[in-house]
Amino acid sequence: MERESRQTHWENVYTRKGEDEVSWFQESPTPSLELIAEVGATPETAIVDIGGGASRLVDSLAVKGFRAVTVLDLSGAALTAAKARLGDRAASIRWIVADVTMWQPKESYDIWHDRGTFHFLTEATERAAYIERLHKGLRTGGHAIIATFAPDGPERCSGLPVMRYSPESLAETLGNAFRLVDSRRHEHSTPWGSKQSFQFSVFRHEA
Repeated sequence: MERESRQTHWENVYTRKGEDEVSWFQESPTPSLELIAEVGATPETAIVDIGGGASRLVDSLAVKGFRAVTVLDLSGAALTAAKARLGDRAASIRWIVADVTMWQPKESYDIWHDRGTFHFLTEATERAAYIERLHKGLRTGGHAIIATFAPDGPERCSGLPVMRYSPESLAETLGNAFRLVDSRRHEHSTPWGSKQSFQFSVFRHEA
């Protein structure tokens, strides 16, 4: 999908719907928080949340005292909603409106978190551009926590086609520089009660 079309799509989604009216809404991002803790994160750990949108992960990190959190999303409307929800705490977060496949990271992060962005990249060139940014943005020895739909998950989301991955197929896609160190399956319940199968994989950046 062309960048402008993708951006228009997500701006429309977040303009027309509340944060709890989209299928990926989580009241508490428990799997992400558990994996962030598992890789040894401290309040000084630099974390970037790719496609964070209006997710409540940033709220939880702020409450826990994390001081180096960046949220990147293609939709300015999504980030505006998150800032409004956070209130005064929003000032301690770095907010970036950008397409991750075109973004140029200006710093290295200890943790790269992505719940549900990578599986929207259905073109090989988009995936290659994402992985290039992952190489640049994640320090050597840092961890990438990437969640996608599992092989038995939905084939479409928000009206768009998606890719589905197992931990092994995601590792193969990312390449040898990212070593799979953990994975878990997660059954997400949408706000209207349907189930969606996700897989969360943790990779260590080796080189």
